[in-house]
Amino acid sequence: MLVLLPPSEGKAASGKGAPLKPEELSLPGLAEARQAVLDELVELCQADEEKARGVLGLSEGLRGEVAKNAELRTAGARPAGEIYTGVLYDALDLASLDAAAKRRAAKSLLVFSGLWGAVRVTDRIPSYRCSMGVKLPGLGALNAYWRGVMADVLPEAAGQGLVLDLRSSAYASAWKPKGEVAGRTATVRVLHSQLVDGVEKRSVVSHFNKATKGRIVRDLLRTGASPASPAELVEALRGLGYAVEAEAPAKAGKAWQLDVVVTEIH
Repeated sequence: MLVLLPPSEGKAASGKGAPLKPEELSLPGLAEARQAVLDELVELCQADEEKARGVLGLSEGLRGEVAKNAELRTAGARPAGEIYTGVLYDALDLASLDAAAKRRAAKSLLVFSGLWGAVRVTDRIPSYRCSMGVKLPGLGALNAYWRGVMADVLPEAAGQGLVLDLRSSAYASAWKPKGEVAGRTATVRVLHSQLVDGVEKRSVVSHFNKATKGRIVRDLLRTGASPASPAELVEALRGLGYAVEAEAPAKAGKAWQLDVVVTEIH
């Protein structure tokens, strides 16, 4: 099983560990593209703080993120699973998993990134600020830039098993599973169900959508569940207590959409 995750806008501090070693990152097929993004981002942030802030879409209060990007090559690096924070990662809580679950996380989780393309949670990276929605002056829109590179690399990373796609739309645009891979891909939507005047009303949640997705991944890792297909994933999630609704796609080569229905949001 391969689980595709979005990153978090907020990130933990890099710390004082050894600096980034790009050649040690997973998915070596992305190495050249990563270097190109890193080079332009660092150069931009070193040369013109105001221009960099505009390109990155940063408010005045986030001016310090530009200086952080300027030092990416020499800043301390930590496992990506420690760098990424936020609602999904708080719910996932990788640090508290047992050793077996952490090994499963290292093998199955892939975090998409505007700067790195995609990394494993064990890959050591510095803290940075560069979303997939950024348009760099030289390379252009990063989601389009990564799309061509990902098309060659990600199908191999997906292997022959289930692909659980939990990315937000901005990061999903960088790689869309196609053909046979799409047929064994499942996306998840979280719906909040509540009774209003005796009638069920459902709404898509945002903040709590991330928390639920984090809990889903955590439960799959914690229990060692290893569904090999979207249909098996539905049964696994139901076995873990989730209310899941799903239908097989009408056409082959299309991803499944799973609706996880919650009555409480937390």
